[in-house]
Amino acid sequence: MKNLVLSFSIVVAVLASPLAAHAFPGKDPKGGDCTKCHKLEKKDAEEVLKKFVPNGTVADVKVSPVKGFWQIDFLAGQQRGVVFLDFSKKYVAQMATVEYLEQQLKAQQKPQKMDFSKIPLSDAVVLGPADAKKKVVVFTDPDCPYCRRLHEEMKKVLSQRKDVAFYLIMFPLEMHKDAYKKAQAILCEKSQQLLDDAFSGKAMPEPKCSNEAVERTKALAMSLGVSSTPTLVREDGTVNMGALPADRLSEWIDGK
Repeated sequence: MKNLVLSFSIVVAVLASPLAAHAFPGKDPKGGDCTKCHKLEKKDAEEVLKKFVPNGTVADVKVSPVKGFWQIDFLAGQQRGVVFLDFSKKYVAQMATVEYLEQQLKAQQKPQKMDFSKIPLSDAVVLGPADAKKKVVVFTDPDCPYCRRLHEEMKKVLSQRKDVAFYLIMFPLEMHKDAYKKAQAILCEKSQQLLDDAFSGKAMPEPKCSNEAVERTKALAMSLGVSSTPTLVREDGTVNMGALPADRLSEWIDGK
């Protein structure tokens, strides 16, 4: 887990105002007491969290395994997650659900597999030719920044080859409060354009149908053990969690 955390890069999410420096217990991983110089109260951690996960609640605050960071554990609905705040309280590291971190750790130990035949594609939004020789299922969230990044990389792949089709299955995460309604609007019209608009941050129309389709796709993802986005599945059942650059994505599709 420590190696995974160390791989996180800092994002340019600068907090608008400094936080008060009050005590919250914590120890440096090497044995030193970080709270002698750096302090963070739970109420201050809650102020940080609300900027990124409005419906989240702080479960714990502690010194991170990454030197120089606080680890803020939070709950959002039925999901657990983590935010990393540097000791200066100016920068927030990338967020991920605990389930995602656990699955990434398992993925390093052995290849992930899923039964592709158990994934119905009737509710998917298709990118690429419908008669493509190779199919890739992508569980995605319209408010997921990594999904947005992958979406652009998939377009690059499709501009270079015509034998691939991506079947995007909506899986709005509870930590993204607007994602469900956006996913519903997208599925009502099976619209690539609305999906592009969502990833571009444009205003979305009100859904023109019931929520039955998005409820099906959410239930599908959960029944297959998918807990993070983006999650990709090849026809041979191989699973990849996370975004890939276009060249690497194309190689992965070919089983390399």
